[in-house]
Amino acid sequence: MTPFQETSAGTLSLEQFVRALPKAELHCHLFGAVRRQTFIDLSEKAGNPVSREEIDAFYTRGEKPVGVLRVLRALDAELIREPADLYRIAYEYLQDAHGHGVAYSEFFWNPTGTVRVSGIAYGDAQDAIVAAIAAAGRDFGIIGRLIPSIDREASPDEAVAMVRWMCARRVPEVPGIGMDYRENDRPPELFEEAYRLAREAGFKATAHAGEFGMPWNNVATAIDLLRVDRVDHGYTVIDNPALLQRCIGRGLVFTVVPTNSYYLRTLPAERWAQDHPIRRMLAAGLRLHPNTDDPTLHLVTPTGAWLMMLHLGAGIDDLRGFMLNGLDAAWMDDALRQRWRSEWSARFDALRMRLAPGDSLERVST
Repeated sequence: MTPFQETSAGTLSLEQFVRALPKAELHCHLFGAVRRQTFIDLSEKAGNPVSREEIDAFYTRGEKPVGVLRVLRALDAELIREPADLYRIAYEYLQDAHGHGVAYSEFFWNPTGTVRVSGIAYGDAQDAIVAAIAAAGRDFGIIGRLIPSIDREASPDEAVAMVRWMCARRVPEVPGIGMDYRENDRPPELFEEAYRLAREAGFKATAHAGEFGMPWNNVATAIDLLRVDRVDHGYTVIDNPALLQRCIGRGLVFTVVPTNSYYLRTLPAERWAQDHPIRRMLAAGLRLHPNTDDPTLHLVTPTGAWLMMLHLGAGIDDLRGFMLNGLDAAWMDDALRQRWRSEWSARFDALRMRLAPGDSLERVST
């Protein structure tokens, strides 16, 4: 069962067109993809440590969204109690992503919180998530990959421990590492040793950098010192023209998030689409790939994230570039990449011909 097998004829609305496009998702946090009902069920099972009112507030995205990091911490501290909880969340995320044309997903998970706070051993947790990946593959045809992610608010020693756990329990479904959580006062260079160990073990690497308005040198450090294969967010790259041109020249892919809450909080609503740095990144010629980040908490889908790029200066045919950028940045077998580049391009062209003329962005829901 896959959207790519859709054979009905006739014109497509803009939203239908974007939803039907084959996609990779490379920037999504597992705990940011928890369904509301699943959050409620986990809280009830744990004795309701998080009130229903607070849960409802987590899933209400106002004009100035707040609270995402609080939700992520609450899951580790209060709700995740056994590997089956991780299995459920991962399976449901992949099911939801599949419904929006995602054929391949690399999603983040923070093992430090699971091990140190939830009290679940790394191997047991990884096994549960990998089992969910296998089940979703059988049931929906989606390929899932798990990216253990360094919690940069924890110590560099914890980051090294995470990489060592990965090496000790290595599986094909875990191709590389990431790094996330608050960037403020936690520069990338603190985690050089963990990234060095990961590279030496043959893992791929990415990192959140330049997300919370942090300076461009964090992006440069992630590229030059940590030697990442792609950059998550990276918005402040536009503040250094030389760095910007170097990234363009390398063809480095930036996995951007149109619903990034930092910019929604800090930019006036009437200027958000004009002033978001994604617009300047796109205009400069950086290779971008749109993603959901925390889909259920941002109240966005892969379809919605891609549609939002059109508000940020992209044209319809730029979506083809995003599609191929996702394939090129994905940590997948190269034979599959090349086959999908051909098949997805043909799919794009066929769908593009059916797009209703003059469809309006204003009529699109995300």
